[in-house]
Amino acid sequence: MKPAAFSYHRPASVDEALELLARFGDDAKPLAGGQSLVPMMNMRLASPAHLVDLNDLSELAQVRVCGERLEVGALARHRTLAESPLAAGHCPLLGQAARTIGHGAIRERGTLGGSLAHADPAAQHALVAMTLGARLTLARKGAQRVLEADDFLLSAMTTALEPTEMVLSVSYPCAVPGEVSVWRMFNQRHGDYAIVAVAVTLALENGRVSSLRLGVGGVAPVPQRLDAVAQAFRGRVASVDWVAEVARAARDAVTPEDQPRVPAVYRKELAETLVARALARCLERSGVPA
Repeated sequence: MKPAAFSYHRPASVDEALELLARFGDDAKPLAGGQSLVPMMNMRLASPAHLVDLNDLSELAQVRVCGERLEVGALARHRTLAESPLAAGHCPLLGQAARTIGHGAIRERGTLGGSLAHADPAAQHALVAMTLGARLTLARKGAQRVLEADDFLLSAMTTALEPTEMVLSVSYPCAVPGEVSVWRMFNQRHGDYAIVAVAVTLALENGRVSSLRLGVGGVAPVPQRLDAVAQAFRGRVASVDWVAEVARAARDAVTPEDQPRVPAVYRKELAETLVARALARCLERSGVPA
């Protein structure tokens, strides 16, 4: 199929892009990498009358450290994040997840902001943003606002982004010394979205868990940050038994919907297995014997 007719705009500045979005409102859509929007347009699932191409706005593709946070422009490509030394050194979970997105051509064109604005519940960037407590800077003509990831991601394919707004940047807390991060996912074919994905960060102090973040994707309309589970298992001695207990608690904490092809119990068991594998890898990287 072909998309419905539309007018094409290629602004030369952020201000010009925001002016176009303000002028056309609900009739306009920003175009970043196009890996989600263009197929939807071809299938007539989206039919914007005006397409605002952001690809000349190179200032939105930067990756930089700002104090204790890593700030990433909305136009940063998946490949950039997968290969970025700054991401690897300051927010390794971001690069690990980006390396698993789709295939090479998708990583070459797809963008961080586009993925988050699309808000697929199984998408890598949505889970990383939720797990780490990312902050998104949104802009409209004459104003900006900052939202936490859990205030931005509202439901499947639904965000707090207004029709006249666009994502400018996303910031993530930098990893603290000694913190390790692990990404694990399960899909049926290479390049597919995950059936279940898990994001973990862990820090130990004298063999005890001083910091733990745990997120699970693919089990709800938005990725789940399991704060209650993480809190319950902080302060404990890290061990094989501890890993098994956390994994069981994660399984019990997620409540996926039953689907004909992927039953809820299957996703719960996958969550348990992936959490156990991710934590085991964290302990291995932290020097804890298995």
